[in-house]
Amino acid sequence: MLVKAKFEVGGRHLLERNQFPDFLRSVQSAGYKIVGPTVRDGAIVYGDIASEKDLPIGWTDRQEAGQYRLERRSDQALFGYNVGPHSWKKYLYPAHERLWTAKKTPESFEVKPEPVDGPKLAFLGVRACELAAIGIQDRVFLGPFPDPGYQARRARSLRIAVQCSQSGRTCFCVSMGTGPHVRMGHDLSLTEVCRPDRHFFIVEIGSETGSSVLGDLALPKATPEAVAEAGAVVDRTAQSMGRQLTTVGLRELLLDHPDHPRWELVAKRCLSCTNCTLACPTCFCSTTEEVPHLSGQSVERWRRWDSCFNSSFTELHGVPVRKTGMSRYRQWMTHKLSTWHDQFGTSGCVGCGRCITWCPVGIDITEEAAAIRADPTATKSTETHA
Repeated sequence: MLVKAKFEVGGRHLLERNQFPDFLRSVQSAGYKIVGPTVRDGAIVYGDIASEKDLPIGWTDRQEAGQYRLERRSDQALFGYNVGPHSWKKYLYPAHERLWTAKKTPESFEVKPEPVDGPKLAFLGVRACELAAIGIQDRVFLGPFPDPGYQARRARSLRIAVQCSQSGRTCFCVSMGTGPHVRMGHDLSLTEVCRPDRHFFIVEIGSETGSSVLGDLALPKATPEAVAEAGAVVDRTAQSMGRQLTTVGLRELLLDHPDHPRWELVAKRCLSCTNCTLACPTCFCSTTEEVPHLSGQSVERWRRWDSCFNSSFTELHGVPVRKTGMSRYRQWMTHKLSTWHDQFGTSGCVGCGRCITWCPVGIDITEEAAAIRADPTATKSTETHA
């Protein structure tokens, strides 16, 4: 008689490369639609994964400030790349979402919230910094007044993490304490070991939900030697970060220097294009639009992503509060690294480096913070600045 394998939370099991298709089918059999990394439009982005053929097998990326390119690897690794332009917020917090529809009645209007439907999603390939970003957005959207759409999508998502086997030139997750080791927030975690004579994964069970989706897979417990080899992969990644950011005293440093000359210098380069906020996995600025039907019998409310780099974002009575690019960049960086602590008890940055890579002019948030820290010429100010 066949006995179903028991996968306990915290357990580590061995998944051979040739079993990976079975792993994907097991997740799908549990009722999940898989979304994860795939090659499209010259980048590794998140999209639908029907089979392993949709994954970026043998591909990697090279990133620098304002630069991104795909390259072929010397092996057939499935997850041998760094984070790309997409983050998981595109699934949990859609860029354009209808919130409700109001229909005219004889007396007034009848308002119906938009139902949150669609399949359960399994996020495949979530990195440690991205798990941290999801945790940060949880604080934003699941606080005292939960966002119903985010709450519903979050509750039915499965997080299959992948330990980083390489760091990007713009990564600084070690500085932020968010990676590259996956330690919490996952249902399952995969560590890929790809060597000339063998290709395998260590699967770590992070939750009961993660355990249940493995079904009847025959996965033996990982040997101590295999676990140690997988751990060494992530240790090497941690030792090769492309960037670093000194966080000690950073909150006070930025708050105390609103007139630092560096703000003017960075503003001369900033295009206010909003790329950094759209690529960022934690930015959540939005606006709403009322879309009436031509008949006048109904109206819809839509929410879409916005950015504090848009001059109209803080517009009051037709006049923007932050009129200059300097004030808008200062607001973004100070909020992200400083006042976010006051709102949510943590930094708003996870060190993924997306804002550096996808800035058209290569503005580097770690470089700007270091420049303000290194220059003692600016005086402390207690004035209020727009």
